[in-house]
Amino acid sequence: MNKGVIFDLDGTLLNTIDDMANSMNFVLKAHGFPVHEVEKYRYFVGNGMGKMVERALPVETHDDKMIKFCLKEFRNEYNKRWHEYTKPYDGINELVDKLHSMGISISVLSNKADDFARLIIDKFFGKECFDIVLGARKGIPKKPSPQAALEISGILKIHPREYLYLGDSGVDMNTAVNAGMYPVGAVWGFREESELLKNGAKVLLKNPLELIELI
Repeated sequence: MNKGVIFDLDGTLLNTIDDMANSMNFVLKAHGFPVHEVEKYRYFVGNGMGKMVERALPVETHDDKMIKFCLKEFRNEYNKRWHEYTKPYDGINELVDKLHSMGISISVLSNKADDFARLIIDKFFGKECFDIVLGARKGIPKKPSPQAALEISGILKIHPREYLYLGDSGVDMNTAVNAGMYPVGAVWGFREESELLKNGAKVLLKNPLELIELI
């Protein structure tokens, strides 16, 4: 029996896409750059906030100074908007409650900046819901590096083979494979089934509560 589940955040636990898109489009518009439809942000996110900003900016503006400046502006704007439209996906709260009742350890690993990851999880699930919540931190490689996933495994003393890793992107599936965990694809999220399967998903779930049957 699996002893632990590691969740991705954006596109897996929470639908955050509108607040991220609106925040970045605000920054783009302020600079006179073209804005993007919300759907495009499904492919901009996943590798950290800095990479999302880079992908959203016009190619001709891709220098470190501009990316860092716009990242700062995005963070400031997102700090105001992150809770406007964000909400858990249907079935997530029930899944979390069921996992608690089963004695399954649950943690969150995100490429979203650590301060935002913790803020958002605390708001929608409470401070005591997850055993560990980790976002992107300085000096720690982002997913698909397995380092942070293995950090969770080590702290909680649960072997990687006893973990299910649930995420909605190829980055998440690669992270699970690299960490020696069981990769489970969330098809309700931001990316397609084909991306999940191509990057190592062993099973695809159409509804969060299907995870209980898998366990």
